[in-house]
Amino acid sequence: MTVPPIQRLLGPVAVFVAGAVGAVLVAFVDPHEPGHYPTCPSLTLTGWYCPGCGGLRMAHSLLHGDVPHAFDMNPLVLLLLPVFGYLWVRWTVSAVRGVPLRTALIRPGVLYGFLVLLGLYWITRNLPFAQVLAP
Repeated sequence: MTVPPIQRLLGPVAVFVAGAVGAVLVAFVDPHEPGHYPTCPSLTLTGWYCPGCGGLRMAHSLLHGDVPHAFDMNPLVLLLLPVFGYLWVRWTVSAVRGVPLRTALIRPGVLYGFLVLLGLYWITRNLPFAQVLAP
């Protein structure tokens, strides 16, 4: 049984729409002002910045064209945005063609390396000498 192309595109389109809605919300509701968004659970429970801490402020600054401030809020996520965009495009093209997504970026070694990078970033951004990585 062949899946129609429109049905294969449901996932990529849903992710795009969710991202666009989130971007519009973050663009208009400033996360720099307290009380607009919930506090990071990791920061609340441990006092440590997680790898995503500062992500909303980074997105807000980026959507307003302030790339240096966006980089200050969360450099890792900002640098990974092109990778996420590339993966979304590959996913969409694969869905249109009706073939499974295949890329070197989702192989086990790369994924484990990414998890190690996240762990190191999580620890490093909370050390006194690396305050430049804190949001």
